Parts: sequence; C-alpha cells; structure tokens
Amino acid sequence: MAKRILIVDDEPRYLRLLEANLRTEGYEVATAQDGMQALEVFSTNPIDLVLLDVMMPRLDGFGATQRLREFTNVPIVILTARGEEQDRVRGLDLGADDYLIKPFSATELLARVRAVLRRAHAPVETGQARFFTHDNLRIDFARAEVWKGEEPISLSATEYRLLLQFAHNLGKILTSEELLTSVWGAEYKNDKEILWVSIARLRQKLEIDAHSPQHIVTRSGLGYLMPPTES
Repeated sequence: MAKRILIVDDEPRYLRLLEANLRTEGYEVATAQDGMQALEVFSTNPIDLVLLDVMMPRLDGFGATQRLREFTNVPIVILTARGEEQDRVRGLDLGADDYLIKPFSATELLARVRAVLRRAHAPVETGQARFFTHDNLRIDFARAEVWKGEEPISLSATEYRLLLQFAHNLGKILTSEELLTSVWGAEYKNDKEILWVSIARLRQKLEIDAHSPQHIVTRSGLGYLMPPTES
C-alpha cells in the first residue's frame, strides 16, 4: 500500500514541485498551506510522514510540530532555509525526525523520505529477554514501551531505536558514527547535529536530571554509553 505524505508549505511552487516528485515515486500526497490547515488534514486522513516548512502564516512549522507531538509520533521532516541552523535545532528539539535545507534536489528529497520511512517502519531487533531494566528505566521490547519508574514515556520511532542501541550495548562506548549509521543510516554518518539534538531530547525524557545523566553518559572525545548498573 502506498505511503501517504502530507506536504505543508505556503509557497505554491514548492507544493507543486514536492507533490510532483513524490507522486512520480508512487507516494500518495496530501497538501496544506499552513500549520492550522495541516492539523485539519492530519485529523481526517491517514498520514505516514509530514514534510513541514518552518515559515508559514497562522501556525508556523514549530507550532505545528509541537501540536502534532501532543498526540502522534508520525515522522516529521522540517524544511528550513540554508544557513538557518537554529531553525533545524529547534525543529529537532520539538520532536521532528529529520530536516531538509532549501533549496534541495529531487534526489535529496526522495532519499530523505525513504530514509525516514525506513526508520519508522523497519523491524526492531529485541534480543531474547522481553524486559530490560536500568535503574528506574524499563523497556518492554514486545510492546515497544518505555517506562521511567511508574510513568510511561512517549518516544518517536527514531528515539526508541536510539535508546535500543544503548540497551543492546550496555557498558560499551558507542561512537557518533556508529550511532548515526545504526539508527539513521550510512548516509547520515557525519550528521552530528541530528545526533546531539536527539540525545539531548532523549535525556530530557528519560533522566531525572538531564544535566547529570545516568542512563546515557557522554565520554568526551570517545562517544556515549549506558553504564552498567551495580546490581
């Protein structure tokens, strides 16, 4: 069944260009011209991925990302202008899964779309045991559920896959390149920015104190690890 992609952009030429490229590759497409309209379309149509421009009237891309993350983990790719690093970081921090920098080629667009959909729908290796615990953190592999104490934690597909890398490699230092390749794909191995923001967001959700993490620890100049617990 064809994946349906929602394109949100207030520039008609970009909407037409994106829609044409995606339909050529066999995707179904829905469109919206601002964040408010995007929420309306999303509520009445099954959507597999959202391409979301940042600068729009009524409700911009940041506001739309924040609203969507209140009730769905659908993959979101934000579209930002070249050189606007703060926009990329802010979008990722609000829960976007990836970004594209305007102007971009059809090849780059389709590669990012395939990569994000692949991450969202690829099966996850769970190992033999159903449950994993690390101090107050618990993962139910069978249900893909994560708990901090008695509190369920909502993670995006990308955040969950990132957490699993640490759980499956307990006590092992993982380099940025290893994490990026394993979670995002080989084409992302040099994209440190997306890893930094994703780890920061994961710590905000999992740690009691994100500034003094216990589950995902940085080893300066080496990488990151989940340290073994004493018990």
